[in-house]
Amino acid sequence: MGLISRRSAVAGLGASALAFVGTSRSRAAGNYGPGVTDTEIKLGTTAPYSGPASGYGVYGQAQTAYFQMINDNGGINGRKVNLISLDNAFSPPKAVEQTRKLVESEEVFAIAGFLGTATNAAVQKYLNAKKVPNLFLTSGAERFNDPKEFPWIVPFYPIYVAQGAALGAFILNQRPDAKIAVQYVNDDLGKDFLRGLKKGLGGNTTAIVKEISHEITEPSIDNQVADCKGAGADVFVQLTYSKFAAQGIRKVAALGWKPLHIVNSNCSSVGGTLAPAGLDNARGLISAWWEVIATDPHQRDKPRVRAYVEFMKKYLPSVGIDDNTATPGYNNAYMIEQVLRRCGDELTREHLLKHATSLKDEQPPLFLDGIKVNNSPTDYRAVHNLQITRFDGANWMPVGNMVDLDGIAS
Repeated sequence: MGLISRRSAVAGLGASALAFVGTSRSRAAGNYGPGVTDTEIKLGTTAPYSGPASGYGVYGQAQTAYFQMINDNGGINGRKVNLISLDNAFSPPKAVEQTRKLVESEEVFAIAGFLGTATNAAVQKYLNAKKVPNLFLTSGAERFNDPKEFPWIVPFYPIYVAQGAALGAFILNQRPDAKIAVQYVNDDLGKDFLRGLKKGLGGNTTAIVKEISHEITEPSIDNQVADCKGAGADVFVQLTYSKFAAQGIRKVAALGWKPLHIVNSNCSSVGGTLAPAGLDNARGLISAWWEVIATDPHQRDKPRVRAYVEFMKKYLPSVGIDDNTATPGYNNAYMIEQVLRRCGDELTREHLLKHATSLKDEQPPLFLDGIKVNNSPTDYRAVHNLQITRFDGANWMPVGNMVDLDGIAS
């Protein structure tokens, strides 16, 4: 079977599976929610397959391909996973439209958490009101860690404020007399990262000599980069999305500017961000990460990394191994697989939520050693550590020890 269509991970169950429905009664006693039968678990998600952030569509492709791999190996507790993945164009109204279709027309069991702050925010109240789990969504906005008001929304990404604080503390340590220019995207992602950056700088926020925002719809941020250089900054921080980070890296090089250049974790993909900007231009770039990069010579011989490379070659051959935009989609799907397996035949949304919010020392296959997943019914934060990294022209290399996000953002 070729690359799975974005519409569905499973086209049909086949005659043998249908026969099994008629002959197996042992599962009939199971407790099922919407979207679940004896032979199928129907999930839904959306992804930016088009629009200003279409490069992140690889995340959705990785999710879908992962469940195709699971289905090719027997499914989950004998059931195939039917993941319906629709295009949201990175547009909040489109995300609402497509999510309503998944819940009301397709009657999916749960949403396989998708990528994007604004798109997830647009459906947050709707999914919570419908009591449909949004499992392990990929956004670090603080608004998604609110189990009291939004118990059905389960994040799976280090909090942006904490990530920003880690970057701010790094600057304070490395360049105590820095003159900092900050360019950020004007949405919850950019604002949360900026708030965290200032927190990490402590009382040294006067070091910020230029602070400028941009909209995600802007075609270019080149003039803003020039303005940041003109402000006399020797540290340039971009808190944005891959497209704009790549523009910034190219423009910094074109200007002959040599600042300490820092980008947020969302912009650290070697294949998706740095290669389009020019790997030589990106040399010395600073970011932070908690997931394995499959091309890293220190990681690539590990069995779980080799398994990922084989997965990519078989199920996503058109995506480069160095495009780590696929990595969080793979890890997301892995964690959903685990909680579905633990549900057994009690496949209700309530039981799924219980397992998804009581994780203890979980090790997703593409997390760095020592970084585990832990959450609880009263605190949905899942990832509590990260690693500051520097790009050497080919790979991201660790700088210093791992950062305790709970401590730095407290």
